[in-house]
Order: sequence, then C-alpha cells, then structure tokens
Amino acid sequence: MWVILCIRDHIKAARIMATVKKDDRLTNSQGFLCVGFAGIFSKTVTSPLEVVKIVSQVGTFHSKRGFIHSFLLIYQNEGLRAFWKGNVVSCLRLFPYSAIHLATYKKIVHQHMDGLGHISQWQAIVAGGLAGITAALTTYPLEVVETRLIAQNCRQSTYRGVLHTMSNIYHKEGLLALYRGFSLTVIGAVPFSIGCYAVYMNLDKLWQEPHFRFSSLQNFINGCLAAGVAQTLSFPFETVKRKMQAQSSHLPHYGGVDVHFNGMLDCFRQVIKTKGILTLWSGLTANMVKIVPYFGLLFTCFEMCKQVCLYRNGYIVSPLSYKLKPGVDQSLGPYELQEVKRYLRNRKFQPQNSSMGNRW
Repeated sequence: MWVILCIRDHIKAARIMATVKKDDRLTNSQGFLCVGFAGIFSKTVTSPLEVVKIVSQVGTFHSKRGFIHSFLLIYQNEGLRAFWKGNVVSCLRLFPYSAIHLATYKKIVHQHMDGLGHISQWQAIVAGGLAGITAALTTYPLEVVETRLIAQNCRQSTYRGVLHTMSNIYHKEGLLALYRGFSLTVIGAVPFSIGCYAVYMNLDKLWQEPHFRFSSLQNFINGCLAAGVAQTLSFPFETVKRKMQAQSSHLPHYGGVDVHFNGMLDCFRQVIKTKGILTLWSGLTANMVKIVPYFGLLFTCFEMCKQVCLYRNGYIVSPLSYKLKPGVDQSLGPYELQEVKRYLRNRKFQPQNSSMGNRW
C-alpha cells in the first residue's frame, strides 16, 4: 500500500511498486494519522541505532572504535537518554515531510498513469525521488537541527531544544546554514534510485515468479533489500551531508566533525586524504542493522492502526483481526457507508412512526 511508503526520512520514500494501491475504506485523515503514528513509533524504538549512525558519519569521538564501542561510549559519557537525542525533532519533521511527499507523489504519479492505473517501475522511482526532494527542501532545516542535537554532548549542550537550536543557527550563521549540504540530498537521490531500480528489475528472477504474485512477506523482504542496496550506494553522500550540517566555527571542536573543510568537494577530498575512502561508509553497519526492525515496526504498527480505523468505520468485526463484517459492502467509502447506515436506520424507523400514527 502506497500510504506507508510515503514515510521516509532515512529511506527517501521512493515508491517502487508498479501499481498504486490505496485502501479507500480509510479517510484521508485516518490514513495520514496511521502513517504518522507508525513512523513515530518505529523512529523512537530504533533511535539508538540512528544516533550511532549519525555520530559515526559526523566522526565524533564516540565512533572511533567501531559499532559496538560507540554504544558503550555514548552511554558512559552521556547516559541512556543520549540514545534519543534528536528524536523529538525527527518525529516532528515526519508529519510535514509525509504530507508534502504524499501530495507531490500523488500528483506526479496520477499524471503518468495509464488507463488501468499502472505506471512503470522506473517512473514510480523517479516520482518518489522528485517527491522526496520536494519534501526534503521544505523540511531540511529540521534535519540540520537533528544533526546538531545528536552531534553535541547532551551533558555539555550548546543547544536546548528545537526552537533554540534553529534560532541559534540562524542568528549566528545565517539562513543558508540551515540548508548546508542540501545539494547532496539531490545528488544522492541518483545512486539511490539506481539501486532501487536494479533490485526491483531482478525480483522476478529472485523469486521465480511475477511481481503481482508476491506475498506481503515477499514485498517486505523486497523493500528491505532495495533499501539496503540503495542506501549503500548513496551512503557517501549522506556522510558528507551530515559532516556539513554539523560543522560550525561557533561550536566547540567545530561541532565534533573529524575533518575540517570548505565546501562539499573539499569535504570529500579531506575525508579520503586523512581518513581513507572507506570512512565515507562510517555508520553503515548501524544503518543496515536498523532496516529490518524499522520497516518491520513501521508496517506492523500501520496495520494495527489501520485495523482500529476499519473497525471504527464499520468494515470489520474486531480491531484485532481483518474478518469482514457480514452484509457490509467493502467497496463503499467510509462516508458512503455512513450514509447507507443512516438511510437504513431512517427507513426502519419510519414505518414504526406511521403505524403508531394510524393507531391514534
């Protein structure tokens, strides 16, 4: 279902299914809230992995000794709450990002659909990429704020909360500082899209059956596989972007960045020269470990929220299962179903009134 695929903060929400499907039994607000709640829950649970990934990309001292030691150093130096640094702003960013991405994606896709409601895989990926870039441009300052909050030591913090961080960056470094590194979001979308396309072009060979026969589990595995390949290809751009977001002459140790540079190209040059080319993939382990639980929680939570909404709308007999309610036309939208129910109630009530009137 396309609604859940509109969440990506870290997956860029590329829409890679050839057919756009939407459950018309949910209202637009219900679908949006299901997506939002699922995104917040999955982000919050996997936040420790995201923190380790970002400090590894920035190059703070926590990440000098590898994946496992990063957890230990963060805990020893900053305490347990450090694993949720930046989670509030990440969750806040989710709603405007999802809304803008969804609206943009729907508009692009509907312009390229054929008469049967299908689009090619490549067109779907391009549409997802363009929608992601549009949403990222609008919400990019919040991503910069998230990086600054994660990179700092929360026991010796320079920034206090979302508004204070944004205000501080704006007044000391200017408006452009809130968009530092954005060009890498656009550039990184190219290898990301190529990775998605390469995976989905070979799924038929992998499963030895056409894509329209894939089960929910197969689609879940496909999404994780595509995300893993695509993110690996685009990860160097993500790493340099995080360093550009974090670096500031107004912060102690230049924001904790392990190299000093002037601009995007110089950042690539300095990283490769002083740390080695593999440093561009620092944090990839945490990112790969995060994929399965993130998407698993995302889909599971979305389905649970969806079941509650379908139960409230009168389509299923229980919020704990998908068993359809007998006698309910599942093709009707929620507002249409309510109108039908209201009509049937009035129809049932009117003969009783008329018979009482005749009796008097």
